[in-house]
Amino acid sequence: MRRATKTAPRAAILAWEDDPKSGGKPIKRPVPRLGATPLALAITGPAVPAKRYRLGTREFRYWAAAEALRRGADFWGALLPRSTRWQPGRTLRVTLDAGVDLNAYYDRRGLSFFHDTVGRTTVYSGESPDVVCHELGHAVLDALRPELWDAMSVEVAAFHESFGDLSALLAGLQLPSLRRAVLSETGARIGRSSRLSRLAEQLGWALRQILPGSAEPDCLRNAVNPFFYRAPETLPPSGPSSSLTAEPHSFSRVFTGGWFEALAGMLAVRASSPTEADLLQVSLDAGRLLVDAIPAAPIVADYGSQVAAHLIESDAELFRGRYRDALKSALVRRGILSLQTASIVTGPGPGAKARRARRTAPAAGESHTRRLSLSADEFGFEGRALFVEAPGEARRFDVASAAEDLGSRTAPAPTLEARRFVEYLFRRGRVDLGAHGRAETRVVHPFARKTHELVPQAEDFALVRRTFDCGFDPVS
Repeated sequence: MRRATKTAPRAAILAWEDDPKSGGKPIKRPVPRLGATPLALAITGPAVPAKRYRLGTREFRYWAAAEALRRGADFWGALLPRSTRWQPGRTLRVTLDAGVDLNAYYDRRGLSFFHDTVGRTTVYSGESPDVVCHELGHAVLDALRPELWDAMSVEVAAFHESFGDLSALLAGLQLPSLRRAVLSETGARIGRSSRLSRLAEQLGWALRQILPGSAEPDCLRNAVNPFFYRAPETLPPSGPSSSLTAEPHSFSRVFTGGWFEALAGMLAVRASSPTEADLLQVSLDAGRLLVDAIPAAPIVADYGSQVAAHLIESDAELFRGRYRDALKSALVRRGILSLQTASIVTGPGPGAKARRARRTAPAAGESHTRRLSLSADEFGFEGRALFVEAPGEARRFDVASAAEDLGSRTAPAPTLEARRFVEYLFRRGRVDLGAHGRAETRVVHPFARKTHELVPQAEDFALVRRTFDCGFDPVS
């Protein structure tokens, strides 16, 4: 008789199950393979040996971030078309501590995270799985739909932020322990506020210490929220977290809230007494819907309603309409689709062929945005033109978001939508002016974070995006 041989225990690391301030504890996880394809990752700087480290150490933070990065990339990598690549190339570089700041961003070169001390507490944005998977979501969406990057539109920018939050939510649901905790906490009614819906509790806490009202009372953003769609042009450019504004992170909460409500409805459709396995499957189905719908949704001024319509169409194709009622109900209740136009989307429509085509390659000369020339006079650059990319694709569904009183909103013209967003960027100091323009006429915001920059083009300028960041403007 052969003697049984002992197998060596599988190597493991400790990582956060959820945000460090969520109430959860570190859990054991398999050592993540950062360089695994199709969405390879690499953390800059010296590698840290894989083992379990003490909470609060640099080594613990390294592996907590690595685990969240790989988990998020594995989730999306299994759903994306095979040819999908990061915008920077085969491997996405990640800097876990790029300096002192309460910030995190994606800039088409990689992901960058920071640290800062508030009171006596040092907060590392790259330690939170919510923040890590949110920024990873920007990179995933940029790989799936790169044309969204420079589109000058509040709704497009807000959807990018919403997708980041959806990425954090879905990546979290890949952990069995978190699924069990959420089902227990909510009594299997996951549409209630919970550890899952509350995003980036630690970063939200830090921001509130600096500027009260800049984050929600118990987190940065909560996917369970009461916000109903309002036309962005009717909203102020900024305001407290208790109100809806045209600032993209704030406005993103409309779509995130509707989508999360739909997710809860999808789970209820699947099972009256859902199990952890049911919740896992619904998270995968929700990811498939997003990956299928987003490439087909045209880039227009009222972008959210087009994404919503294509989600319903994708459900008809992928799941034979199984989740139709859950999707329509949530999207109409939030005003993302008007009651009148929601009835238009009944099954596979004109977007289906385009979606299949985009899984291979875009058509030669295909344009997703419209290049516009705006006067730069009122921004302090007399006699110059400002070239921007406006949302200008042809609609595939004649749908709209809800109006504030009755009926459907009339979407603004692409030129007007772009003009409004550009005004917002300059007004909030989000544009890096460099050394361009006369000091007497231009308005400089030295302390505001810059998401866009001016690029000289002959005697004129192009306005291009530099980053998607956490959205918090520092104070001097």
